[in-house]
Parts: sequence; C-alpha cells; structure tokens
Amino acid sequence: MTGPGALLVVGDVVTDVVAIHPEPLAPATDTTARIRTLPGGAGANAACWAARTGTAEVRLLARVGVESARWHERALVDAGVRPRLVIDSQEPTGTVVALVGKDAERTFLTDSGASLRLCPADWAPSLLDGAAHLHLSGYLFFADSSRELAMVALRAARTRGVPVSVDPASAGFLAALGPQSFLDSVAGAGVLLPNEDEARLLAGLPEPTGVARAAAALSRRVPLVVVTRGAAGALIAEHGRITGEVEAEPVEAVDTTGAGDAFTGGFLAARLEGAGPAEAARAGCRAAALAVTRVGGRP
Repeated sequence: MTGPGALLVVGDVVTDVVAIHPEPLAPATDTTARIRTLPGGAGANAACWAARTGTAEVRLLARVGVESARWHERALVDAGVRPRLVIDSQEPTGTVVALVGKDAERTFLTDSGASLRLCPADWAPSLLDGAAHLHLSGYLFFADSSRELAMVALRAARTRGVPVSVDPASAGFLAALGPQSFLDSVAGAGVLLPNEDEARLLAGLPEPTGVARAAAALSRRVPLVVVTRGAAGALIAEHGRITGEVEAEPVEAVDTTGAGDAFTGGFLAARLEGAGPAEAARAGCRAAALAVTRVGGRP
C-alpha cells in the first residue's frame, strides 16, 4: 500500500461506559469502581488512532442515534477524523459497558444499537473518491443489514482497486455467526487483523494450537494476516507462512479497552505511508502500548 490518499473506515461508533474495579465484583451488593463515559467503537477508535499517528486524511462511515450524534461527531472531528454519521431515528447509539479488573483486562457488555443498522442505502460511491485504503470493522458482519453494507463497500473498493482490511472484532460474535460465514463474507480483503483467539477460531484450530499455525493457515485465505498478541506483540503471516514477529513495547497497563483498535489504527497509518508489514506492525504495537496506559479506547 503506497502513495497518498485517504483511509476510509466503515464501522461502529458507540458510547463506552468504562468501570475500573480494583477489587473483584461482589455479587448482589456494591463494588467500588471508577466509572467514565467516553466515545468509543472499534471502527471509530481505529480511525482516531490512525488520524493521530500521521495519516493525512481519515474518513469514517457509521450510524448513531439522535441522542448523542452531536457529541460523537464533535469527538471525532476533534480527533482529526472526517465523520459521515448516519443518524438513526429508531435506535439509540450503541453502548458498551467495559468492566476492567485489577489486571487491566476487560469484559464487555454490548448493546450494538444503531451501529449494526448501517445498510446499503447508507453507502455512497463518493466515499471512495481519493481513498487509498478501506478498513471494515468486523462488528459489521454480525448483523444482516450491516453485513450487506460491508460487502457492498468491499466490492466497490475492489472494483476501484482500493485495498481492503478487516478486523474480526469479537471471538464471541464470530463463534455465533460461524467462522466460515465470516471468511466467505470477507473474501477479497487483502489484510486480516485478528487477535489470537479470533485467529484460532477462524482457522478452525483448537485452543492449545500454536497461533503461528493459525496465522499461516489464514494467510492462505487472506494474503496478509497480522495477529495481535497483547503483551507478546504481533505475528505476521503472508501467503501461507510466517514472515515476521514484532515485540510489544513494555508498559504498565491501566485499561486494555481499545488496544486492538489502536494497533489497527497505527498499523494502517504506517501502511498508508509506505511501511512494510513488520514496520507497520511495530507502529501498531507502539499505538497499542500507549492505549493501555489510559482509560478508554481513544487517543
């Protein structure tokens, strides 16, 4: 991926309610927590991190509810993203409750709301004008309407010679949809950015199987696969073989919400500037390392 041009992200904008609780949750009573309400969403987060890390122009197509449309639009513009937010009059903006324990790991409660109501009518061919890359949030593929929109965007990008990447987004939702259905839907994408659990699931390999085997297998379906591994960094596979491994930057994690989105944004920004897969993965790891030192999923 070389040359000037915009990054177009099609994905989700949600409201994150992040609850950091140093002590384990106490059933049927109170647990002290630090709670923040923040703008989030995998697609929106990735777009914001890409804008922060040097991409000249980042665009985002997403759907939000009436009640928070202005707040989300302002947050995206302030982050350097050019948003095209479709306002949904029937469903509120999606909400994710992130429960963050002492180890900084998070558990999500997800109400996708308006975000998965994106539909082909929301697409406009002009969104690809001047675009050098299209990135699709995997959450789009977990509902019929938004999956159809994602496939319309993917086909349009392929027709115009615009490369496409996909972040599978959620092992739990992938399992419900079915790995084969997901892989069939993203056929034609050039880059896949799963985490370890998503890679094993998509490759159809059991839990103890080495992630390298899963990455290599997936790269026979999608030419470039970059598997994020948290504190273990990232693994790169191309055309059926492992071609690189990148270490994570050591930091003290506060909240891992959005770390994968930060990696995606950093990786895509670097690719747009001409970086190879390993150099781009290092940029992604730097962004992820910064992300886990702060609360929430945005820069």
